[in-house]
Amino acid sequence: MAESSSLDGVLAREWKESFDEIFDGAVDESNPPLKLFKKAYDGAVIATSYAEILLNQAIRRYGPDQKVNYPDTGYYLPVIRALSGEAVEKLGDLPPILNEKRKQIYEELNFNNARLCGEAAAYAAEIIDALRYLNGARPHVEPWTGFLGDPVVRRYGILLVDWTIPGQAVIMGRGKSSEAVGEIIMDLQSKGFMIFLCNQVVEQAIEAGCKLGIDFIAFPTGNFTQIIHAVNYALRAGMSFGGIPPGERENARDYQRRRVRAFVIHLGEIDEVQVAAHFAAIFLGFPVITDQELPEDEQITNWYISHPDYEDMVKVIMEIRGIKIKIVDIPVPITVGPAFEGEVIRKNDMRIEFGGGRTTAFELVEMVGEDEIEDGKIEVIGPELDDVKEGGSLPLGIVVKIFGHKMQQDFEGVLERRMHDFVNYGEGIWHMAQRDTVWMRISKDAAAKGFKIHHFGELVVAKQKDEFPSIVDRVQVTLITDAELVEKELERARTFYSARDERLKGLTDEAVDVFYSCILCQSFAPNHVCIVTPERPGLCGAVSWLDAKAAYEIDTTGPNRPVEKTGLLDEKKGIWESTNEYVYLNSNRTIEECSMYSFMDRPMTSCGCFECIMAIVPEANGVMITTREYGGDTPVGMTFSTLAGSVGGGVQTPGFMGHGRSYVLSKKFISGDGGLGRVVWMPTELKESLGEDLRNRAEEAGLGADFVDKIADETVGSSSEEILPFLEEKGHPALTMESLI
Repeated sequence: MAESSSLDGVLAREWKESFDEIFDGAVDESNPPLKLFKKAYDGAVIATSYAEILLNQAIRRYGPDQKVNYPDTGYYLPVIRALSGEAVEKLGDLPPILNEKRKQIYEELNFNNARLCGEAAAYAAEIIDALRYLNGARPHVEPWTGFLGDPVVRRYGILLVDWTIPGQAVIMGRGKSSEAVGEIIMDLQSKGFMIFLCNQVVEQAIEAGCKLGIDFIAFPTGNFTQIIHAVNYALRAGMSFGGIPPGERENARDYQRRRVRAFVIHLGEIDEVQVAAHFAAIFLGFPVITDQELPEDEQITNWYISHPDYEDMVKVIMEIRGIKIKIVDIPVPITVGPAFEGEVIRKNDMRIEFGGGRTTAFELVEMVGEDEIEDGKIEVIGPELDDVKEGGSLPLGIVVKIFGHKMQQDFEGVLERRMHDFVNYGEGIWHMAQRDTVWMRISKDAAAKGFKIHHFGELVVAKQKDEFPSIVDRVQVTLITDAELVEKELERARTFYSARDERLKGLTDEAVDVFYSCILCQSFAPNHVCIVTPERPGLCGAVSWLDAKAAYEIDTTGPNRPVEKTGLLDEKKGIWESTNEYVYLNSNRTIEECSMYSFMDRPMTSCGCFECIMAIVPEANGVMITTREYGGDTPVGMTFSTLAGSVGGGVQTPGFMGHGRSYVLSKKFISGDGGLGRVVWMPTELKESLGEDLRNRAEEAGLGADFVDKIADETVGSSSEEILPFLEEKGHPALTMESLI
């Protein structure tokens, strides 16, 4: 994605002679909207004069060498950096920049000059707001976000420019009612838009019960000039993911128009400064629609539009902006869209939960014949939500039957793993992990709106057909909450999981020319990238090399991409130039190097869906492994959940790493650090589940079939002091291996 986006910047310089050609013919030169242009002129004068006053006051108070910057960004003041190229570092850098922009505020009233007035107003707003952050000040409190740092740009920026997020909606002013504002916002959220809010619409959105904040891709920036944070976000996305060098003004504008696809919705009365802000948006290629009744001579075709009807305002501005979205009508009582993918449901907000160690839960997608399926059928076997007290739990088995004329057995795991996305798209619904380690929750709010277990089926049927139309023709979903039947079906599901894993045997990392990436979990861990190899499954345990290969065949723009093995740097640790480059670009440029076979030296990052966590036990010169199912203490003094809080989230933590269960059986299991012989502790449940396969692997590795008996577990102890005598007595090989540290 990053590479193709970078190419966009190159192509822009080659094919677009003048960005301003897009405005040709928009204004009737025989009857131009002079009143509108005059408001833009007056607004720019007011904005730049106010910026000058505040800037001079700041220089008198702090001196010209006072550092000026936004927090958490490497782009200085991003509007100025993107459009002019200056790396503003101190207050003294700003007066000449502001003076230069004031020179382009021309009294001659025409469309071009109005856009230049808008650009000047944007510079003024950037300066005014940057002054709020002097001396490290953090002027905003919840729910207002103010400036959004680079981590937020990295989290969502690439999704914005590759159109996973279809566009950026900027809502200003005050709507005719909180309810009406809420309906507009929820309409945009259901379509997956990134939303920026400014002025009274923030309070109205809160009153309407809208979910706002970073996790919902809906940013209440603040008031007045703080709308500039929508602009500096968009421009940083262009520099970060579009490969647009700072100062390439026309290319930056062209990229915004083609890739960011933003628009402005202004509700309520409009003053001159706001008109200037509107023309700042138009300057970047973003059209403006307002609910105000404007005369014809104060409108510009396709750029400045009056549309008082709230009911279809979003539809109209999307048509003008050229954004087309395939709308899937899902018969559930909650809003469904990517905006809710990062939502977390805390225990106090939970109506009911499934799995997560509290109960048994699993999900299975199986390919069936044409006569084995009833298309669209959804059945709940066992208790429904209303049969369980608030805060309670149920077992859950989700069995999805798929028929398709082009369906293949290798695609089962791919469609199964996408359940993670489909469920998380639901407002108030939360999904974690996979296969037989699923953990799901329904919030109190979702339940109050009428969401029941049955509705999981509606989501799955609709999204499977929508996302995979070329291979999915019919879908049937059975949701099992009867405890006895869940256990019975789980055994059947595990035969599918085992068969998929079996197909991988015989494939080695050396036998293939490409690995595959998986970035499916970036909604929870924005900087995390899995590199899936034949001998190393995804951390979730559900994405094998064959799964990723099949996923790429189904969708070449999806979360799984081929990563060629080129430029070998370290054979033992599994480091290639090509894997480093891919991880760097797709971790939002945060992880520079990554090894496939070491957990001590530049290990792979961890998300949150891992089945297991390994951690170094220095006293034993080895590693311990704990699992999601084991809730007790471990020899490193932390439980699984505590470790997950430190290891997850897309960070690279030498000595700690998330991984799948089956990875323990791989020949490449931390082979750069000594392999299976390093394992000194694991829960009995993991030993038993790996069973004879673990003993066979130990014998194959030359450790002897009795090696498994040398691995301590919770029956021996849960601290390093308790397990060391056992390891010494058994003669565990880790004690005599080369030091890990």
